Parts: sequence; C-alpha cells; structure tokens
Amino acid sequence: MATAAGASSPARRRPRRGSKGPNSDLSRTLTDCTRRGDAAAAMAAFDSALSGPDAPRLLAHQYNQLFHLLATADADSLPNAAAAARRVFSHMLGSGASPSEATITSLARVTASDASNPAAADEAFDLVATMRDKYGVAPRLRSYSPVLAAFRRAGEAGKAYAVDAHMEASAVAPEEPEIAALLDVSAKAGDADKVYEYMHKLSRTVDCVGEETAEVLEGWFRSGKAAMAGKAEWDACKVKDAIVANGGGCHRLGWLGTGPWTVQRVRVGGDGQCEGCGCRLACVDIDVEETQRFADSVAGLALQRETKINFSQFQEWLEEHGAYEAIVDGANIALYQQNFAEGGFSLTQLDAVVTELRDRYNGKWPLVVLHNKRIAKLMENASNRHLIETWRANGALYTSPIGSNDDWYWLYAAIRLNCLLVTNDEMRDHIFELLGSSFFPKWKQRHQVKYTFSKGKAVLMMPPPYSSEIQESEMGSWHVPMEEKSGDDRARIWLCIDRTGHCKHPHEAPAANGVVQDVSPTEASHGCEQRRAEHNGGSLTGKRKDRN
Repeated sequence: MATAAGASSPARRRPRRGSKGPNSDLSRTLTDCTRRGDAAAAMAAFDSALSGPDAPRLLAHQYNQLFHLLATADADSLPNAAAAARRVFSHMLGSGASPSEATITSLARVTASDASNPAAADEAFDLVATMRDKYGVAPRLRSYSPVLAAFRRAGEAGKAYAVDAHMEASAVAPEEPEIAALLDVSAKAGDADKVYEYMHKLSRTVDCVGEETAEVLEGWFRSGKAAMAGKAEWDACKVKDAIVANGGGCHRLGWLGTGPWTVQRVRVGGDGQCEGCGCRLACVDIDVEETQRFADSVAGLALQRETKINFSQFQEWLEEHGAYEAIVDGANIALYQQNFAEGGFSLTQLDAVVTELRDRYNGKWPLVVLHNKRIAKLMENASNRHLIETWRANGALYTSPIGSNDDWYWLYAAIRLNCLLVTNDEMRDHIFELLGSSFFPKWKQRHQVKYTFSKGKAVLMMPPPYSSEIQESEMGSWHVPMEEKSGDDRARIWLCIDRTGHCKHPHEAPAANGVVQDVSPTEASHGCEQRRAEHNGGSLTGKRKDRN
C-alpha cells in the first residue's frame, strides 16, 4: 500500500536524536578525551564500560584512540600508561580486532617509555620486529623511532645497531632524528667506526643538520676517543681517486690524521672558502655508480617511448663522439624570449651560446642537440646553412629524428658524458616526472647551466661553486652545514671540524668532481689520472702536512 504524500518509509526512518547504540557513550567519551588529550579519563571510561553487564564491542579505531592517548600521556596524570596499554591490547586481541601498524607503533611507543621496566625497550623492539609476521602489517619509520630513542637513553649501542639493521632489512630509511640517535649512542660507546659509518649515512640523508644533531657531532669530535681515531699516513692518490669516484665531497676511506680535533661554528664565503680553516668546499655531484644507474634509467625510459632504433643509434654515435664538456638544448636557447611579433627560432642566440662555451673551454666545441624538423627549415637560409654545416663539420651538432622528443637526447647525453647541460628548461614536465630518481635534483644542481643575453652576448650562469651539504675533505677535515631558515647561504652556520687547524692550501680547489665554477665535471674527473702519471704510477703515503 502506498504511503501518504510526505510520509517516510519505515526502512528509511532515521533514529531519533538522543537514541543510544551499544557503543555510543564510550565512543563520545573517547572522542572527547582525544580532543582534550585526557588519557586517564579515557581509561576510566574504558574500564567502566567493560565492567558493566552490556560490555560494548570496540571498533579498531577506538582501540587506536586509546593507544594514541596512552602513548602521549603525561606520567604525572597516568603513571602506569604502559600497563594500561598492555591491558587494552590484550582486550583488543581477545575481541578479535586486527592490530594495524598505528596500533603496534603506539603500543611500542608507550612500552618503550616505561621507566619502571628495565626490559621495556626490548619488549618494544620485539613488538615492532614481529608485527609483520604476527599481524601482517609492515613497520614504518615511526615504528622504530621510539625504540631507537629508548636504546639511546639506555646507552645500548649494540641493540641500537640491531634496530638499524632491522630497519634496513624492512626497507625503511632512517631520517635525521634516527641517525642522530645512532650517532649519539655510537659516540658515547666510543665506537669510532660506527660514528664514521653514521656520519656518511647522515650525509646521504640530509643536506644540513639541526641543532640537536650538531651538538651530538660537537660532543664526539671533542672527545678523547675521536682524538685517537685515525691514521697518520695514507695513500694520497687513493684518497683523491675515491673523492672523484664519489662525486666529490667525501672519500669514505676512514678517519684521516691523528690527534685532537678543533671544532668551530663558522660561515663560508661565496666562493666556498671556509672562514675557519681556509679550506675550499667542493661542489658535490652524484657518484660514479649513481651516474651510471641514472644514465641507464634515462636510456631505458627513452627506448620505451622513442623509436628504439633511433635512440640506439644515438647511443652508438655518442660512444664514438662523446668527448664534450657541454651539451646544448638547442630549441630552448633559440626560442628564448622570442614571443614577440618578429620573433622566431633565433639561430643567432644559439650561436652566441656556442661561442661563449668555446671561449670558456679553449676552442672545444659543445654538442648542440636539435630536432630534424628545425634543421630542415633552417637550411633554407644560406647564412643558417653555413653555420649548421660548420657545426656538423666539427662534430658539434646532433639532429634528433622526426617523431622523437629531443629532451631524451640532450638529457641522456649530459648524464652519460658526465658534463654540463646548457638549458633554462626547469625539467619538470612529464618525461622528467617519469624518472622519479633521487639522483635528479642533485645532478641538476651540479650540471645545469642557465643562460641569459646581454647586448647579444651569452651570459652563462654556471653551477654554484660549492654545495651546502656535509663534506669530508682529502685532508681529513669535515664541514657540516646547519639549517638556515632564511634560505640565505651567506648566513648559514657551518661546523668546521679539523685536526688542530692543519688544513693547507686554502685557495686550492679540492681534487673532486666539479669543484670550482669554471671546471667542468669531465675536466675534474680526469684530474687524478693526470696526477697518477705525474707520480709514475707509484703510491704516495705520508703525514697530512706533507700533502700538496
């Protein structure tokens, strides 16, 4: 029978306001306690609800509300938070609710903070280490952090290393707070090798450090254990080779030098010279292996999206002709600021950039990459034809074939040849998004040369003369940049860490991959080969004061 107009069907009628479900009172209380951060009241409501004749069934998110409150509870208001969390967890498992990563993480956090239990940190680590096997959930970085902090407080270096190993096995990468904890526990244990390992892990993770991490580093380098760590003699050329292979900025061969360290908070000049020790900082590149993986990644994507035979031919051509200091994105330069009535494809601008590069590199030609359709049109003009034929005759031009995207060509060439790339392209469109590589921003900072024009002359903006990141010199000193909220590198404070100020030759650029503004990556990478020839293949050992 039809219902009267405007009447509601019983199946669709909403409950009256104020009606109660089996879990509504507890739910409202937990939500209110979560908003106020009142763990004690939440536990009182939980215990009261479960003691009644109609004990409600909690939902998974309500258990998580309780765990979150307990993990952040103040010890004065709820001194037995860990015991309460164990009770809640036992009820959760008994009710058949499935723990999530957030559940175990909060439980581990409250467990690890239990000062009354000497085994609390071990119990918390066991929770995290077994969560995948027991409950099918993967740990995250936040799962490990409270466990590491607990072992740090207890000075349990070996157990902290076990947490680090488990993180690595779970493909969880530590961030600065976790590495700072590992550094601190290693320093207090006097484990110089571990401090060295974690300093390099820190350098690969962050560009600059916060105050807490800086204080940990200062504490280590001012210690007696740090003064004893190191060697008085080393193979200088081996160290220089390692710096080149690592992209500049570090050698990773262990502590160099002996004796106490001098630790200063200083600034670095615009040319990269440290105001403390006088050393020149490096412009750090990705290392040799990373460069190869990056080039392979770009080539793999290009071969998927380009006509395979075309790109393969380019790779073969590059192997035969690849001795360039710079690759030029021809279209980007020729179309620069040409959006006016008489504007077009300016070969004059492109020639100005080529001329400037030849002047900079003693007549050596760069490689201009241009699309074939551009060349066909340009060849219709006699003066253009002469210039293009000159470039071709000198191996300075590669024309990408019809149907191709020339971005793949100039990008691959610059990475494969480890040289500069002249373009104002911000490299943010879809093909660069495909790369998804952690190498890309660092590579771009080191290799991209932007340009402008002044009175018809090209003005090249070379990569910065030094990198604001942790650096280890071939003389054994360290430079660690601290966070600078203003973003102004001139105001940035650095930790200058040296063996009693023995850094020599402050105006000499470090032997690394692309250290100074006017030295290209390929020039720098050839440097140690030349040094080996000068030493007739023999190794050089000696104290640091004997270095040149």
